[in-house]
Amino acid sequence: MAVTTDIVATYRGPRRVIARLLSMGPREDRLLAILMFGCTLAFVAQMPRLSREAHLTGQELNMLLGGALLGLIFIAPLVLYSASWVVHLLARLLGGAGESYRSRLVLFWTLLASSPLLLLNGLVAGFIGPGPALNSVGILWLAVCLWFWLSGMIEAYWTRT
Repeated sequence: MAVTTDIVATYRGPRRVIARLLSMGPREDRLLAILMFGCTLAFVAQMPRLSREAHLTGQELNMLLGGALLGLIFIAPLVLYSASWVVHLLARLLGGAGESYRSRLVLFWTLLASSPLLLLNGLVAGFIGPGPALNSVGILWLAVCLWFWLSGMIEAYWTRT
């Protein structure tokens, strides 16, 4: 399936999508592509907010974009790889069965699949600014991330296929 089709399918049933991705076999190149595409979309989502911030405060937009680029494209992948390893260890302590590839896949796919809401959050932050609308979209994004991540972890570690 196309990535966009998988993203839409994740909103209907995250466990089915994770099961299908796991059945394709472990491929680190696929994981890295999912992670980098998710981080790139997270960077794009920050652009409206940073543009608003630069306009309101008089800061240089290029400096703000450069900082976001460094953080989201270069540092965030390292943090996400480390976090997925820690989550894998916790899953194993809680009786889960599987290799660390499963934890990476679930975490990276959660980032990519929740990116439409992340993009919406960036638009609301850029055009409306701080307030109830931004808080609501942020809470919705967090809830969807938790749903995708927990469902994916259950499928990856505790479902026997």
